[in-house]
Amino acid sequence: MKAVVISRPGGPEVLEWRDVPQPAPAAHQVLVRVHAAGLNRADLLQRQGKYPAPSGVPADIPGLEFAGEVAGLGAEASRWRNGQRVFGIIAGGAHAEYLVAHQDTLAEIPANLDWTSAAAIPEVFITAHDAMVTQAGLRAGETVLIHALGSGVGLAALQLARAHHAIPFGTARTAAKLERARELGLEDGVALSGSFTALADAAQRWTSGRGFDVILDLVGGPYVDASVDVLALHGRLMLIATSAGARAEFNLARALSRRVTIRGTVLRARPLEEKVAVTRAFTDEVVPLFAAGKLRPIVDSVFPFTEPRAAHQRLESNQTFGKVVLAFQ
Repeated sequence: MKAVVISRPGGPEVLEWRDVPQPAPAAHQVLVRVHAAGLNRADLLQRQGKYPAPSGVPADIPGLEFAGEVAGLGAEASRWRNGQRVFGIIAGGAHAEYLVAHQDTLAEIPANLDWTSAAAIPEVFITAHDAMVTQAGLRAGETVLIHALGSGVGLAALQLARAHHAIPFGTARTAAKLERARELGLEDGVALSGSFTALADAAQRWTSGRGFDVILDLVGGPYVDASVDVLALHGRLMLIATSAGARAEFNLARALSRRVTIRGTVLRARPLEEKVAVTRAFTDEVVPLFAAGKLRPIVDSVFPFTEPRAAHQRLESNQTFGKVVLAFQ
């Protein structure tokens, strides 16, 4: 089969589309013929040599989410049949013609979604739902602040917040991204460019000084301190990514007095049983919303699998609004 291969750590130029051995499903696994796959910042980090793949998955083939059809079954895999349309997340190897995944980490693609749309969903909606709803316990009527709103996870969280009757606010690099997000239900937003004064002022205005009930931090670094300062009493801060830095200082007195919860989360490094659990929650609570047209994937751009370098360049530009997707065309 063909796959996107990281020939050595480096820039997009190290990516190659070449022949590799096709995987075979183990006992409880399913062989999936990939039709499209999402691109994530973890893939960029893996290409740069900063985020090695865990054991058990290809070390040089990136890709954490996919949409495809069942092409083969392991000896003890009985949940699916050949030809069924499935999507999901894996720890690596999705940017290829075929992959193998545990049968319990797959969900069926709703009939109203094409391959490209389906591939833009799993990683971002599972991440957003697990962090904001399952872990942070977002409730109807609460306020939620989403940093990096124009990212795939940010736009997924925005839609899920509205679906749960919460009130979403956001930050982004540009006002243009915030304006585009309004059609998805954004209550209000603020563009940040170095200083967090505008955020503090906006939080005071939006929440009447109360602060946000839940904050999703998809940036890290100095955003952590700025987030702690605008949390409500018993507020919950979810740390999801570190694009602005993996270290942070924050106002400890504020955190103590407000009795806030600060929690970090990842998906890739979780054991199988936890990945099965998040997939089950995704299947039961999120997929039906897509089938009903209440949620929609936001696709920034689509590139052929044969042009992974261009796809990586697009994501690295920081100009994206939604997902970059690789597809067989």
